[in-house]
Amino acid sequence: MTPETASVPPATADDLFRFLDALGIGHSTKYHPPVFTVAESVSLRDEIPGGHTKNLFVKDKKGNFFLLTVEENASVDLKTVHTLIGAASKVSFGKPEKLMEYLGVVPGSVTAFGAINDKGHNVTFVLDADLMEHDTINCHPLTNDATTSIGRDDLLRFMEATGHRPLVLKVTG
Repeated sequence: MTPETASVPPATADDLFRFLDALGIGHSTKYHPPVFTVAESVSLRDEIPGGHTKNLFVKDKKGNFFLLTVEENASVDLKTVHTLIGAASKVSFGKPEKLMEYLGVVPGSVTAFGAINDKGHNVTFVLDADLMEHDTINCHPLTNDATTSIGRDDLLRFMEATGHRPLVLKVTG
């Protein structure tokens, strides 16, 4: 954590919505009981159309961090994904402390929208190509008690507005 970000609290869902509004990005949010896993969120599928996400916060042995955002039912081979994303070694899951420090979220609330909190550009964001075939992408808005729907191209615009150029790669099997 850098001195300039040490005392800045992470963005909230409302901060995220204001940021999207300022960019002219349309979004809609459905509030629901907190969900911690893909299995718990299945009941929302009929109510929220589009691609639903699963997020893997991983790191390599050199301390490079990546957020892999994939379609909820997709599988990622953690033994080989490093060859696709440019990691220095095989990857393992990042610690919750780094998740909070870099993305401003806790486990169960991991989201591509965490880019708004990555002021130091410590994380490489990877959006799976299969997920990006959906016109609408659904992500937690920094908490797991809501789902925010955003257009695929608008998600890319959001990422770029936070200073991140996400990699769009096929990382799922």
